[in-house]
Formats: sequence, C-alpha cells, structure tokens
Amino acid sequence: MSPEIIGIIGIVALLVLFVLRVPVAISLLVVGTVGLAFIRGWDAAIVQLGTTPFSSASSYSLSVIPLFILMGMFLSYSGFGRDLYTAVDAWIGHIKGGLAMTTIGTSALFSAISGSVNATTATMARISLPEMKKYKYDDALSTSCVAAGGTLGILIPPSVILVLYGILTMEPIGKLLIAGLVPGLLQMALFMIVIYVMVWRKPSLAPVTEKKKFKVKIKSLTYVWPFILLFALSIGGIYFGYFTPTEAGGVGAFGAFLLTIITRRLRWEDFKKSLNETTRLTAAIFFIIIGADIFSKFLALSTIPVKITQYVSNLDTSKYVILALILVVYLILGLFLEGIAIFVLTLPVVYPLITMLGFDGVWFGVVMILVMNIGLLTPPMGLSVYIISGVAKDIPASRIFKGVMPMLGMMILCLGLIIVFDEIVTFLPDLMRSK
Repeated sequence: MSPEIIGIIGIVALLVLFVLRVPVAISLLVVGTVGLAFIRGWDAAIVQLGTTPFSSASSYSLSVIPLFILMGMFLSYSGFGRDLYTAVDAWIGHIKGGLAMTTIGTSALFSAISGSVNATTATMARISLPEMKKYKYDDALSTSCVAAGGTLGILIPPSVILVLYGILTMEPIGKLLIAGLVPGLLQMALFMIVIYVMVWRKPSLAPVTEKKKFKVKIKSLTYVWPFILLFALSIGGIYFGYFTPTEAGGVGAFGAFLLTIITRRLRWEDFKKSLNETTRLTAAIFFIIIGADIFSKFLALSTIPVKITQYVSNLDTSKYVILALILVVYLILGLFLEGIAIFVLTLPVVYPLITMLGFDGVWFGVVMILVMNIGLLTPPMGLSVYIISGVAKDIPASRIFKGVMPMLGMMILCLGLIIVFDEIVTFLPDLMRSK
C-alpha cells in the first residue's frame, strides 16, 4: 500500500477508536506506532516509541500546564469561587435575570484562574444552581447559564487548551493566551444580553431579587481582589513582557498558594486534593501530547497533509469558502468527539492548510476554541450539559439541552463576528511586549 492509503486507514482507525471511547492518548499511540511500522518498518516505529515520550515531555514550554492547573486547583478547593459569586451578585443580582447574569460573570472571573471547562462548570453548578432554585428561577434558564458560562473556562486566559494548541502548532503561547481575552469578554456580554432579552420577554423565568445596599456592594469587592491580583500578576506579566508563560504560571501558582495560606482557606486535605488533581490532569495531558507527537510523525510520513495543502492551493475558490467548510467539519466532529480528540486528530492536517491560505495561526486557535465550545453544549456529546446534569440530578439533560439553544445562538454570533472582524482576536497580541 502507498503511504497515502496507510494514512487514510490510520485516520479512519483513529476515529473508530475515539467513537468506541478508547482513551485519546492510547488511540494516538496505537495508531501512530502501527502506522509508522507499516510505512518505515517496526524497528523505526519502536525507536520512535522509545524516544518520543522523553523528547515531548521534556519540552520547557509544557511546564506551563501543571502550573496553571495548580493555580486553579488551589483557589477552587479553598472556596474562593463562592465568595466571587457573592461579590458579583451584590452588584448585578437585582437586575432582571440578575442571578443568571451573575453566574455568567462569575464564570468569566473564575475562568481567569481556572483555565478548565470542567472545573469552571462543576464549581459554578454547585454554587449557583441552589441559589437560583431558591429564588424560583426557571430550571432551563439556570442550567443553561451554568453550561454557557463554563465554556469561558478555555477561552479567557489562562487556557490550558490554548497552551496545548500552541504546543501542537508551535504558535507563541503568550500571544495565544492574550488572544482569548477579548473574545471571552465579548461572549460573556452576548450571554448577558440574551438573558436580559429572555427575561424581559417572559418575566416569570427569573423573579427580581432584592437590591443590595451600597455598603454591602463595597464590602463585596474584598472578595474580588485575589482574582484581580493573580490575573494581573500572571496574565498581565505575560502581556507586558515581564514573564514568559511558564514564569507567569509559577508566579500565579505560588501567589494562589500564599493567598490561601494567608487567608487560612486551604486545609491540609484540600492541599493534598489540589496536588492530586493537578498531577492526574497533567499526566493525562502529557500522555495525550506524547501520543499526538507520534501520530503527527506518522501523518507526516503518509504525506496526507502536504497533498491536501497542495490540492487546496490549486483550487480557484475563496479562502473563506474553504474556512467555512473546515468549520462545518469541526461542528460535525464536535457532536461526537471531545475537544482534545478533535485537536490532535485534525491539527496536523488543518493547521498547514490554514497558514497556507494566509490566516493568522493565533487567530485560528481562538476560532477553534469557539467551535469546540459549541460542541460542549450540543447533543449527543454535550460534555458540559452532562456535568451539570450530574450535579442537578432532578433536571433531565434534555431540558438543559433545550435551554442552551439561545446561548448557542450567541456563540455562533460571536464566532461570526470574530471571522468578519479578526482584529477582535489579534489586536491585543499585536501590542504585546515579548520577553
């Protein structure tokens, strides 16, 4: 068989393994190693299997991942998420749909130290759902706000997924992290707007709550300063060129640890859980990166990425038509596969094509995140919806899926705005001072 045929068989085999729920890392390792064996022989495949784990995992740029995860874990287990919710609620909770907007706003702020969809969604579900239930908010509205707000976890920096994108494509990680900030805030604003419109049209969805006194509002700001301080230190340090992403992750993790110690919010058991979760997540991500590296070598030898790029470059059609087709494929894949699986499966083929068409690689990373977020809220995969369904066991997943439809509309609108006005993504990274 020709290398191209072997490559196509390998891609199909990988998709089958993903659908069968074989772990992503194992699927990549198996398909990549067997594919290399068929093209170059078993000796070469075994050599790659022996050398790639060390060469991949020893990369300096990867050290940013456990540091940002650890920062989020410290603050998550210390209970700062509930304080943050209280602070945001004090300022906007009395507006029509205020508690729903509070959930969105808190998710955005919590994302600034979490970097994870699962952590943001699970934390917000435990904090906000009981509060909205107490004030008789509509179940579909309350759960859809948590689901939509959770998607901000991989868009607003620090985003672990954007770091992974940078490692897989060699795009600058610092610029990628900064690039997600404005789109994340834009998406947050669109979510709040649609909530306000929904409640304005049907007031029974969200009863109005009591307005807090000005003294209470001012006092609530004491809950917010830890997040502002850590965000300014880590992400601000990257933007102004004081830190590399890895240094910023170290400053953020150490700052979060000091903060929890000073405020006596982190018990010994919570400290151990933070380290445990960080180790587990880091190991899982590193395992995926190793598998992705081997699979990418196999695809490169199959010449499929080069052949596709050459074919598309000879097409007499607009680059935006090709981009639209790529995004449609991503939306379809998002219905059945998780985001990381889509990343490692498609980037070796799609990224060279996107850069050949003249699109900015940093911009496309944010576009991919937005498309992935849509997949998090759509059936049958809908990972965020099932996380919420696991917390709110009395609300069926079908009702949550129905409730997120207006949010999906806003996510598609945000995606369209970013495609038409790419400066929304690129203008902050272009102003950065690099270290």
